[in-house]
Amino acid sequence: MTTDPPSTAPPQKGADDFSDIELQKEVAELEGHNLAEETAGTRRDIRAVWRWTIFAVGLALSLFHLYTGYFGTLPGLQQRSFHLALGLGLVFLLYPSTPQDTRRQRWYGWGLIAAGIGLIVYVQVEGIADWYVWAPGAAILALVQAARYVPWQPMGMPAADVLLALLGTGAGLFLFFAYEDIVSSVGVINPVYVAVGTVGLLLVLVAAQRTLGAALVILAGLMLAYAFFGPFLPGFLHHSGYSIDRIVSTLFLGTEGVFGTPLAISSTFIFLFLIFSAMLARTGMERFFTDLALGLTGGTTGGTAKVAVVTSAFSGTITGSSVANTVSNGAFTIPMMKRSGYSPNYAGAVEAASSTGGQIAPPVMGAAAFIMIEFTGVPYLQIMQAAIVPALLFFIAQFVVVHYDAKKLGIRGVPRELLPNVRMLMATKGYLLVPIIGLFVLLSLGFSPIRSAMGAIALTVGVNLLAQLVALALRRWRGMDDRLTLWTLLDGLVDATRVAIPIIIACAAAGIIAGVITLTGLGLRLSGGLVNLAEDVLSPGLQLITFGLLDPTQSLLFCTLLLSMLACLILGIGVPTTANYVITATLAAPAIIAILQADLAEPTVAMLLMAHMFVYYFGVMADITPPVCLAAYAASGISGGNPIMTGVYSVRIAVSGFVVPYMFVFSPQLLLQETGWVEGTWAFLTAVLGIVLVGIAVVGHLRTDINWAVRIATALGGLALLHASWQGDVAGFVVGAALFAWQYWAGRGGRTQAAPSAAPAAS
Repeated sequence: MTTDPPSTAPPQKGADDFSDIELQKEVAELEGHNLAEETAGTRRDIRAVWRWTIFAVGLALSLFHLYTGYFGTLPGLQQRSFHLALGLGLVFLLYPSTPQDTRRQRWYGWGLIAAGIGLIVYVQVEGIADWYVWAPGAAILALVQAARYVPWQPMGMPAADVLLALLGTGAGLFLFFAYEDIVSSVGVINPVYVAVGTVGLLLVLVAAQRTLGAALVILAGLMLAYAFFGPFLPGFLHHSGYSIDRIVSTLFLGTEGVFGTPLAISSTFIFLFLIFSAMLARTGMERFFTDLALGLTGGTTGGTAKVAVVTSAFSGTITGSSVANTVSNGAFTIPMMKRSGYSPNYAGAVEAASSTGGQIAPPVMGAAAFIMIEFTGVPYLQIMQAAIVPALLFFIAQFVVVHYDAKKLGIRGVPRELLPNVRMLMATKGYLLVPIIGLFVLLSLGFSPIRSAMGAIALTVGVNLLAQLVALALRRWRGMDDRLTLWTLLDGLVDATRVAIPIIIACAAAGIIAGVITLTGLGLRLSGGLVNLAEDVLSPGLQLITFGLLDPTQSLLFCTLLLSMLACLILGIGVPTTANYVITATLAAPAIIAILQADLAEPTVAMLLMAHMFVYYFGVMADITPPVCLAAYAASGISGGNPIMTGVYSVRIAVSGFVVPYMFVFSPQLLLQETGWVEGTWAFLTAVLGIVLVGIAVVGHLRTDINWAVRIATALGGLALLHASWQGDVAGFVVGAALFAWQYWAGRGGRTQAAPSAAPAAS
């Protein structure tokens, strides 16, 4: 349990304190904001010629995916190379190079230049690489630095960035048109192909630095170095080593590196679901969700914080990005929370925690959830099914923490007259839910994710057009907001491309890392090392601490999960969720599966889902875990709070995200696996009560404050309920009943004692 939140609120801040024009304005702004128009980190002042160029390329990429989604995808390398080609081209037009503002940054930049030049000279002098490797490398290095230091900007765009965009597009399109020759010449070193591969690999790394930061680039660079320097490394890191030509050919001229599984999913499932999300946003879905959140929760205790939780949960299912969701919704929800009495750190934490949860909430979830399809071979419908209960527990726990914190701090809700009417909203805008329901139906009927996404897109457009016809017949067409027109339709397609760009680059860079792991056999050695460390070092100590309550297998599994969690959180310091999942699914998930599988010939679907959902969850949780918690940093930039403390409170609010993954590994019923409807329903209901008890223990308040001894007992009772066993259920029910009975009588006694003293004052 972490420190209780500070408050800037006076005791019992009531509804009357909110009834002013400023709050009405904030509510209206929250209802009206549009996530689709906001893309962080991109160029803002772009001249018309480049805006139209970006628009045309973005539209071409979306139309390409709609075409292949309807008529069938192209051969693997061809589909993925076109996807990456236009994505790389857009990166250098949309994302500027990192400015060198401080002296330290300038020294760092020049140091990288010197290191790059030294490396090129070294490989040339030593004969490690031929001209078709070092010459393209030198050209890319020169252009990258020219984009930063050469002021020549024809028509407002740095000339070097234009050349980088052309090279990136050209490298991808070269593979698109020459894929048959490339595939037929596997194993043959062709200087032209290797030169193109060198350009492509380097531009993927440069693009990753611009869109995602340096951490992923550094990790990918270290893996490339590892592939070459393997013969010089000791112990389990040692391998025979590979030539630069072989490394480039493997990682860029085939489907084992850049164009591997992550980019395969990005170029098919993910992009179509992003188009679906963009269409939903254009038809008013986000405003509908916001109004629904305001109407359902805004008037309750701590209403502004609950609105942030619900709105971010809804929006997160559309965006699949913790940071983007935090920046978009937080611009409106965080000021509202601060005005209602929450401290800047707490307000930012609520938004960061709930925005992070969007990546685990069906139906869209985060991009990594689609990659899980290929890693596990499990249909997306089953992945969504497995995600439902943990996602519900995640947000229920947030509601519990936020609710009892608000009671403890005396923060009430927004006046009802300022909030939307839920019945009227459902009567007039409820049709917007039809595409989401349709998506579930299509998946349930056995359609592939690609076909389901295409059907959902068509349903979104069709429902909006039908609504327009109805409004026209009723003579309300002019008053209808969010009408889909030809322009908004095209704009939505381009916006899907904008949202997809960081995902495309993350998948390509993650493919480099995964490709090296596969090429060198590092994955098997690290997975085995993880199990050995857990078995030989941690597991005996855990059994000693728990006095043998855990059997050796359970102890080994818990220790392996703990190490896997730490790996996910450490990688999350700078690696986005998609890349984080790809790496840990390659390294950590097999270790978990090996323990779960035991003597079975093949792992069951439940085992695959338990392991992969575990590493996926903690990859997501890394966005709010200090010291580098990207969503918390984004939230603190809006709230004015401290990023680290915002991260600490985010962890506190999102406590279930750190508890539930352990529980569903030991109790697959929480993933609705290996269970019937009756058992699954019972597991869900007991888990809800368990997570409520955990949330109450975190806050330390029910009707009155709870001391630490009771809080610990309450937390243990909640964990017992989360574990699917009748013994745990009985223990948890006893603890819960005792807590609520005690708090009921304690609160009743407090009111009885307060009544006599109030009467004289009234008289």
